Amino acid sequence: MPTLISFFLILKLSMLQCSLDMSRCLKSMANNVYQDGDMVINVFLPLYTYQTKHTEGPENTNIHLRISPNNYQFVIALKFAIEEINKNALILPNMSLGYSIYNAGPSEVETMKSFLVWLTGKFKPLPNYNCKSEEKSVAIITGTTWEISNIIGTLLVLYKHPQLTFGHFEPSMNDPEKFPSLYQMASKDYSLALGMVSLITYFRWNWVGLAISDDEKGVHFVSDLIPMMERNKVCVAFMEMIPADHKFTIIESNVYYSPIARNSVKVVIIYGNTDYSLGVLFRRWEHIFPWRVWVTTSKWEVMSAKRHFILDSFHGTLIFSQHHGEISTFKEFVKTVSPSKYPDDIFLARLWEIYFDCAIFNTTCKSLKHCSYKGSLELLPWYHFNAAMSDGSYHVYNAVYAVAHTLHKMLIHQVDIQGMKNRGKIIFPPWKLNQILKTIQFMNPSGDPVTLNPSENFYVEYDILNFWNFPQGLGYKVKVGMFSPYLPRGQQLSLSEESIEWSTGLGQTPMSVCSESCGPGFRKSLQDGKALCCFDCSLCPENEISNGTGKYVDHCVKCADDQYANTERTHCLQKTVTYLTYEDPLGITLACMTLCFSTITMLVFVIFIKYQNTPVVKANNSTLSYILLISLTFCFLCSFLFIGQPNTDTCILQQITFGIAFTVAVSTILAKTITVILAFKITTPGRRMRRLLRSGSPKFIIPVCTLIQIIFCGIWLVTSPPFVDEDTHSEHGQIMILCNKGSATAFYCNLGYLGALSIGSFIVAFLARNLPDTFNEAKFLTFSMLVFCSVWIAFLPVYNSTKGNVMVAVEVFSILASSAGILGCIFIPKCYIIFMRPEKNSLNVMRHRFPWK
Repeated sequence: MPTLISFFLILKLSMLQCSLDMSRCLKSMANNVYQDGDMVINVFLPLYTYQTKHTEGPENTNIHLRISPNNYQFVIALKFAIEEINKNALILPNMSLGYSIYNAGPSEVETMKSFLVWLTGKFKPLPNYNCKSEEKSVAIITGTTWEISNIIGTLLVLYKHPQLTFGHFEPSMNDPEKFPSLYQMASKDYSLALGMVSLITYFRWNWVGLAISDDEKGVHFVSDLIPMMERNKVCVAFMEMIPADHKFTIIESNVYYSPIARNSVKVVIIYGNTDYSLGVLFRRWEHIFPWRVWVTTSKWEVMSAKRHFILDSFHGTLIFSQHHGEISTFKEFVKTVSPSKYPDDIFLARLWEIYFDCAIFNTTCKSLKHCSYKGSLELLPWYHFNAAMSDGSYHVYNAVYAVAHTLHKMLIHQVDIQGMKNRGKIIFPPWKLNQILKTIQFMNPSGDPVTLNPSENFYVEYDILNFWNFPQGLGYKVKVGMFSPYLPRGQQLSLSEESIEWSTGLGQTPMSVCSESCGPGFRKSLQDGKALCCFDCSLCPENEISNGTGKYVDHCVKCADDQYANTERTHCLQKTVTYLTYEDPLGITLACMTLCFSTITMLVFVIFIKYQNTPVVKANNSTLSYILLISLTFCFLCSFLFIGQPNTDTCILQQITFGIAFTVAVSTILAKTITVILAFKITTPGRRMRRLLRSGSPKFIIPVCTLIQIIFCGIWLVTSPPFVDEDTHSEHGQIMILCNKGSATAFYCNLGYLGALSIGSFIVAFLARNLPDTFNEAKFLTFSMLVFCSVWIAFLPVYNSTKGNVMVAVEVFSILASSAGILGCIFIPKCYIIFMRPEKNSLNVMRHRFPWK
């Protein structure tokens, strides 16, 4: 019995507490506006925000909390939608919607306090008790920040009360397990980052600063933005993550030392919540950041103080605003909003108090009657109130219509016909609305489709607005373009560049780059430790170009093999085809030399035929002399094979003729040298050497040595024969047509074999140099082989170090020089004796020197 008495006593005291609290509701509800209706929509809005007031600079800025006119537009949109619905008999016939508005924020404590006031009906909440006389709530609308919606949504999970949020879309709140009855009015703004990057690349900006709120929304935006910037080769000059609620840190810090202040970047993207820290900083920056382009969202209304300058720091700001239909009657409705129309709206009364100097009664929380008719919101300057419907207000408007259409469906289909009845009116339990809200689809009065299903709203179209600030703070936003993610790439952004007004001091379209673009003929060289957008310009390498457009911007491109780069490295020019021609000075010189030497050789041959019976011709075997002269003639004439346009036949004949002709010549010299040695070694008649000499055995050296060379040449032609080739690299701007040796090994084996014969002949001749020298060729043969070996030893390094026509000329010159050396050293002395010293060309001399004759 005592326990039961105690229970009833506690219950009685609790009921008394509720009744006592109700008597103080006028005071407790000072931050609540209520309009009765058959069903009530509860709204939690951040109506009070941090404002700044400054006169000289950011260090003199005062920060205080007061009602925000632009946030109050959400309340106007709510009232506008509800009044439209209540007047429309086709949506909720015989029923009316009401509203209950609570202030949320700026701190989590204030938001929680407002929520408990609504939940319990008490200014000082008593847990587990509800002092409200009746429950008419059908849904809750929250915004604009993620923090407000998250706090309220977490508590509403217990009641499954429908919650419609109108802030930016938050992926974390799209979790049906954590928030089963939460619906986001905003679409997924995945296209915002893409739109901003498209705008940046349109103006060829690649050096951009970021000022982002350090909250979940800001982190999601940055995670989308930065990868897109990297893919489009846009670099982040700086990124400052600003804590969302650290107001006092901002007050104490010096904004002059912010990365935004210290960096000279021309373009800055701002994204985040304007009501807290980032908004305060943004309004401070106008003192120290002139001549910049701010790229931001419609959340930023560029609220600077009234200025007397023609243009201020925020003139030219580019704003991305979600595209939506225009509610034509909204601005007319704004004109009618005043304390006289809504006398119980304490928030509206406080606006009139601030902007129209209208006092408020402390007891009734209402404006004085004599001043409530003064003023109009449309008369406020743009930086205080914008009569155009903002994105947030548009979402509030759609949220109210979503609830109304849901109730309409429930009435039509008689959902839960057993619903609670209260004084003849149908009252729907709020949780019953969830089933329809999840699939609701309708057209709002502006003609835009509305759905609460996030899977159907992946992308958003954006209007691009340009902020113009005129004298006396008369701001104006001009639509200069649009971004639609539904169009093909390259057509998504449409912009009227001539309509854009740029920031003060910029005049024309600004450039925001870390390094100026490299001009034609240059390429980028990255700077160590810096971003990819920071580079030096260096001249393109030889035979590479860059013309400054398209794919040539970052790298030089190599010209094709048949082209060459001009001196400016900007264009590839067609190479000219060239070879050692007879018209070329070098070619005609070598041809004349060849013709002269071959003519001289033939003249010597004719002289030797004419004087064949003289001792000097007969000495050392005249037949070998004839063979040597004929082979030298072919050696000279083979030079013509190297001059003129090469073809397969001439390429093969060059090496075959050269190899065989010189082999015959050198082997003939070897035979002559051996003949001299045999002749002077014979001292006794009848010896074997005499028989060898008279039988002509030294003559067999020539066919044997030549046969070996022919075998080498045959193997060369079978394995890897010479062929016509093009040398595109040796001469600038020219393609050299020349003969490729085919097998370098075979070519050097050919030269090596000739070298071995030459060295052998030189050694043999050198050993015979001191024999009696009347008609003795030993010394002359020694000199001829010395010249021959010297020419071809010098030929190898010179040949390997030259290219193109010079290489061919070196080979021809070596052929002429070595052949001329043999001709001059061996036959010129004989001709001298024939014509100048005929007395020595006698039989007596020959018998004295050659007793075997």
